[in-house]
Amino acid sequence: MIDLQYNIIRSHSTGAGKPLPELYVKAAMIARLYTFLQGKSGVHLELVSLLCEFINRGIYPFIPEHGSVGASGDLVQLAHIALTLIGEGEVFYQGKLRNAATVLQENGLKPFSMRIREGLSVTNGTSVMTGIGIVNLIYAKKLLRWSVAASVMMNEIAASYDDFMAQALNEAKHHKGQQEIAAMMREWVAGSKCVLQRENELYNQVHKEKIFEHKVQPYYSLRCVSQILGPIYDELENAEEVLINEINSACDNPIVDPDTQNIYHGGNFHGDYISFEMDKLKIAVTKLTMLSERQINYLFHDRINGILPPFVNLGVLGLNYGLQASQFTATSTTAECQTLSNPMYVHSIPNNNDNQDIVSMGTNSALLAKTVIENSYQVMAIQFMGIAQAIDYLKIQDRLSSKSRQVYEEIRSFFPVFTNDTPKYKEIEMMIDYLKKEDK
Repeated sequence: MIDLQYNIIRSHSTGAGKPLPELYVKAAMIARLYTFLQGKSGVHLELVSLLCEFINRGIYPFIPEHGSVGASGDLVQLAHIALTLIGEGEVFYQGKLRNAATVLQENGLKPFSMRIREGLSVTNGTSVMTGIGIVNLIYAKKLLRWSVAASVMMNEIAASYDDFMAQALNEAKHHKGQQEIAAMMREWVAGSKCVLQRENELYNQVHKEKIFEHKVQPYYSLRCVSQILGPIYDELENAEEVLINEINSACDNPIVDPDTQNIYHGGNFHGDYISFEMDKLKIAVTKLTMLSERQINYLFHDRINGILPPFVNLGVLGLNYGLQASQFTATSTTAECQTLSNPMYVHSIPNNNDNQDIVSMGTNSALLAKTVIENSYQVMAIQFMGIAQAIDYLKIQDRLSSKSRQVYEEIRSFFPVFTNDTPKYKEIEMMIDYLKKEDK
């Protein structure tokens, strides 16, 4: 039985593909730790302590991205974690891929000696997909807040009327997400002199214009923000609940009940909750990305916005290109997100001699959501570059809300206004880093 535990670990260390980044590995290890702490996995305290040491010392097992079908959980990826706990395989330590046994020795740690049940306990469960999912959620929530900020700044640039974010309008529709997004926009726009107040500008009894020169209802990508981002807000709230429930669950099999001393065989390793939620999350982020791409198009299309040069080109028209080529990147990246939004949840393929005749593909779903989120940051980075250029062209810095002005100034600290054509790929990366690190 002891040999069987080692055989489980070694035989299942068969992952392929790129290594999972350290942040996601750490999240997976923490998720596994939480499973052990439920006290239903039948493992010794020494195993839990060694896993804690790995986490605290920054020892991250090499885990290939591919290998999990999501039931019995993440067998292959978790086996790569287990392999390093017994002093085999490879780990990333201080930025380098190294032999696990050597790193353990340098840290004064002893490889764990597996006992009955423990090889299966370490490898069986949803911890990798859950860890990836939690990181995805954190980045997706940041994206949503940035999308709110970008949408307000877009409406400041367009000098829109403010009623699209009005409390009375948004509370007329009974969805929490829509109301929350509208409230976030009202908070962000406070103090802005760019956005027009509808009751002061149009419905004032003495308006004498026969034809309104200013667009009464702007394009949907500016006007329908709360209705578009509201469902995304609701989905992220639901995803958070599911992920918190999963990480605080015993996703193992069998389940050991120390109170009754019974062992229950079932399917808590099945990753359907995570798979379904990551599919919904990537659809939500794709829609957010589509909104960003359409707002970019509004900025770049002079015949639509009517106030900016083509592609917010602050140089010489016909000679310089402005941000024209960056739209290609935004468009192609958004298109990839749309394709990746096809669900994994319904793509079960039987395997394991049909023992695993229906599986979740939860880790695949989480990894695809990760890619969609990374893509979305690229698109939004281009949008904020365009927003900054538009603000400079219109010279409205002093009319922005305090929050918009702060973001503008922070962006200009590393992305100065430009007129001449220069490569922009490094600036896009810098903008992505800014969006990921800042939390508005």
